[in-house]
Amino acid sequence: MNTDRRSFITKSLLAAGALTQLGQTAFGNTFAKPVPGRKKRPKAISIEKNTVILFQGDSITDAGRDRNRLGPNDTNAFGNGYAMIAASTLLEEFAEKDIQLLNRGIGGHKVPQLQQRWQADTLDLKPHILSILIGINDYWHKRNGQYEGSAEAFKSQYRQLLQTTLAALPQVKLIIGEPFAVKNVKHVDDSWFPELSAYQAATKELAEEFNAIFIPYQQLFDEAEKRAPGTFWTSDGVHTTLAGANLMAKAWLQYANLK
Repeated sequence: MNTDRRSFITKSLLAAGALTQLGQTAFGNTFAKPVPGRKKRPKAISIEKNTVILFQGDSITDAGRDRNRLGPNDTNAFGNGYAMIAASTLLEEFAEKDIQLLNRGIGGHKVPQLQQRWQADTLDLKPHILSILIGINDYWHKRNGQYEGSAEAFKSQYRQLLQTTLAALPQVKLIIGEPFAVKNVKHVDDSWFPELSAYQAATKELAEEFNAIFIPYQQLFDEAEKRAPGTFWTSDGVHTTLAGANLMAKAWLQYANLK
């Protein structure tokens, strides 16, 4: 990123109290086997010619994208969420690199649904950088009786997904987003916690286990509520408004630290 944009993003996140040491790390170019874990500390991610970056997850990543449009760098294929904002910034910033950005988020999905479509929607695309935001439905659907699960099952399934990924793509750079919920906005109330916190802790622990970049979205939104109410950032406590999508995109760009 150029100096002015990097400075702007950094100042914005500092205002939200969101910068952590984890946000300043990224992956090196090679990783030692065996799978599943990576023992080396990550280094800055270098964007090379034709780098493929894939956003994966549920409706927050999907954000109304046209699922019939599967090509890279297509506005309609990205929807109107954080992935679109981050992708558009990256395309402009690295215009000379001919990078390829893809979105395969699907609304309503949980880790088991990711596992079912992982070969076609992730492994076959051979991303160099893979960003995953999943987990809110693994908890939410349990609340409304549509799913039987637990934080332990979620973590185990997620670990299997990451193991499969590293076995097929041992050099992929992983970015794991924390599932989040904004209290007292429509569907979300105090009863969501502390059980949701166990799912959030699982994603952080997996990020550490697999040496992935971790984006603490819950902290970002908690801090953002000091600036404006939750309804300013999310429409229902889970899905972002335009402001919330931009908050997430700026955080993604800062923590990913692509160069």
